[in-house]
Amino acid sequence: MSSTELPFVPATNVLPKVAPVRIAEGERLRSVGLPGITLTVRSRPPARAGLPPALYVHGLGGSSQNWSALMPLHDELVDSEALDLPGFGDSPPPDDGDYSITGHARAVIRYLDSSGRGPVHLFGNSMGGAVTTRVAAVRPDLVRTLTLVSPALPEVRVQRTAVPTALLAVPGVARLFTRLTQQWSAEQRVSGVMGLCYGDPGQVTPEGFRNAVEEMERRQQLPYFWDAMTRSTRGIVNAYTLGGQHGLWRQAERVLAPTLLVYGGRDQLVSYRMAQRAARAFRDSRLLSLPDAGHVAMMEYPETVASAFRELLSDTGELKVDAGTVAARTLGSRADAANAGS
Repeated sequence: MSSTELPFVPATNVLPKVAPVRIAEGERLRSVGLPGITLTVRSRPPARAGLPPALYVHGLGGSSQNWSALMPLHDELVDSEALDLPGFGDSPPPDDGDYSITGHARAVIRYLDSSGRGPVHLFGNSMGGAVTTRVAAVRPDLVRTLTLVSPALPEVRVQRTAVPTALLAVPGVARLFTRLTQQWSAEQRVSGVMGLCYGDPGQVTPEGFRNAVEEMERRQQLPYFWDAMTRSTRGIVNAYTLGGQHGLWRQAERVLAPTLLVYGGRDQLVSYRMAQRAARAFRDSRLLSLPDAGHVAMMEYPETVASAFRELLSDTGELKVDAGTVAARTLGSRADAANAGS
């Protein structure tokens, strides 16, 4: 191993105890052991039995908590679960140390195959957008619809604001960055992340900021935190360089599932100008452009994203409406019509 590489990461069974991850009201966490990986799955009980399943995949440095604002808005539509990818959130590192886009996609596929929940309504943000694009391309049988929020698909001209993050892929940079920022507080780190990811960081509530600081403090106690970040960043950069059938844009063209694309006009990590290219690449796509959103629209404008997802379900015939709700709406419409005529 080169001296510029990150140090050896201890086995999962000797990792230090850290504070538990945050669980929002109505959520549940469980651990799922699969060959070579252990995944933490965050879920919510659906409004009623029989709703189709949905699976949410976070981005670089994120976790299943990134979907906690959106999932409750889908309780009437789908049966929601969100993964912590290997090495992120509350999931330990993968046994083989594979943090490539293909490695993460393999983890998603293994979970869906083992759980028998597929086909699902699949969501991905940033790196998770690249991962779920690959899943939808190679395993169309597992995907009903695909929703991508600022997907990390290859760009010829990367935004300057995204360069520092990409530099984590360079051997030695993570070690140097850790040394240079060792005096930074968790509050300083969270402020920097929010300034990079939110279109307007002022939208974050004091409670939301405190929760993010607690999570940052928890992650910094994990000896594999920077290893997962660095190797996953390297995985994104490597995926950008792949051509032919394994290229992400080529795989986007192979996706059969109806696709909702969500792009933010103030995104500093994925360029807003990529929205039109993505709309052309995915054969059955619709585009939601949010001029004031940043990189995490599902956290900034969850109601708008949820409304667009409902429209996607309606347009594709996937919307499962409860018979009682239909009857209530019908009676309400008749009452409105009667009142209007009186």
